[in-house]
Amino acid sequence: MSSSANGRPLRLALFDCDGTLVDSQFAIIDSMTSAWAAHGLGEPDPLEVRRMVGLPLVQAVALLLPDLDTDRHVAVAESYKDAFAALRRRGDLHEPLFPGLIDTLDALEAEGVLLGVATGKSRRGLDAVLAHHGLTHRFATLQTSDFGPGKPHPDMVHRALAETGAEAAETVVIGDTTYDMQMARNARVAAVGVSWGYHAVAELEAAGADRIVHRGREVADAVLALLDR
Repeated sequence: MSSSANGRPLRLALFDCDGTLVDSQFAIIDSMTSAWAAHGLGEPDPLEVRRMVGLPLVQAVALLLPDLDTDRHVAVAESYKDAFAALRRRGDLHEPLFPGLIDTLDALEAEGVLLGVATGKSRRGLDAVLAHHGLTHRFATLQTSDFGPGKPHPDMVHRALAETGAEAAETVVIGDTTYDMQMARNARVAAVGVSWGYHAVAELEAAGADRIVHRGREVADAVLALLDR
């Protein structure tokens, strides 16, 4: 078992990004709408787009457009990436932090807990949003689905554990979707569901959340309680 400088086991809080750290729904819906328009597909249902946030992009497109073939799914996904990049270039990309999250990061770091991210966002997108909010230096591990299976597969958690040296028993996933909760269960780590994201609380509980929190500053207490149990 790996230990920190004070002899305690290494502990890791692994955050989702979209819907957990930042509210990116409007940029995501806008970009998906542009992608559909580029392929003459009409307009997507915004609520259905929200429900797919967190999944790998091509998989999300496939679920939204089940009647299209794989090549079309990939093409729509590429158009989505182009639309999202265009928002960033124009300065129209707004992904604000949810209230209270900085307090939570501060509190966890004060307790010696390592911070990480596991997200369906691309690595380029994750780097950009963390840099925008001045958070890049705060995370010991950044995991995306660019280099392996996405949620709910446990691969990103396993990679985070290998990179940081933390054990599964000393790790908590924090997320807003059933995909986050399922990923945590599949990796045999604890999970905190947040109520301000893109899936309903009842769904998070049914998917295996160990705790549900309703304010950003409450995340730290929930994580520490699970790590100390």
